[in-house]
Amino acid sequence: MSAPLTPPPPPHEGSSHDAWQPPSAGPVAAPSGKDGAAGDAGGYGWYGQDGPAMKTEVREAAVIAVAVALGGTLLGVLWWWLAPRVPLVGDVVGGNWVVYLKDTEGEQAVGVDGTFSLLALGFGGVSALVVFLVRRHGGVPLVVALAVGGLLGSLLAWRIGIWLGPAQDVIAQARSVGKGVAFDAPLKLSAKGALLAWPFAALVLHLGLTALFGPRDPDPLLPDPYIPQGP
Repeated sequence: MSAPLTPPPPPHEGSSHDAWQPPSAGPVAAPSGKDGAAGDAGGYGWYGQDGPAMKTEVREAAVIAVAVALGGTLLGVLWWWLAPRVPLVGDVVGGNWVVYLKDTEGEQAVGVDGTFSLLALGFGGVSALVVFLVRRHGGVPLVVALAVGGLLGSLLAWRIGIWLGPAQDVIAQARSVGKGVAFDAPLKLSAKGALLAWPFAALVLHLGLTALFGPRDPDPLLPDPYIPQGP
């Protein structure tokens, strides 16, 4: 008979050949460069791919609104210079001075409103183009600044044109020039809707430029070309 086989010795505890255990997760170093937090601090700072922080956007929007509104000074001067004159004449009826239009069928009054509207549309287009070239990222504060600045600029131009134009006291003017002598009527904006021409044109053109030529966000459904796909 053969001797029984001796069973193998049990494995020693604490030996280096113990069962494999997954390595413990150690501390992961923060990525550096433009793609990580350290890169944001050293590279982008407060400015990321989506533009400046909200406080910076609001501050820039306030500056843009003031600059656009100040452009109303030039609009007012051009309106006073280019608008057609409305001739008036004075007469004495019953011992009292009366003033009436010299040409009752003339279209000068319509031309005054039309001149303001066309100039305001042009100023709106120029302001939108300049703002887009300076600040291509856009944003809600910038759009609001364009609208508010354009409206304030129109109001400023309206008041400056009236101030530069003929005096508002037409009776005093009729007395100074004499009975039956034509004189220019004060500038008057009959169609108050013309005040909205500047902000409307600025908003439409700026939104169009942003949609056509502004920066675009990457499509999240498309794979990242910088990440290798597959094994």
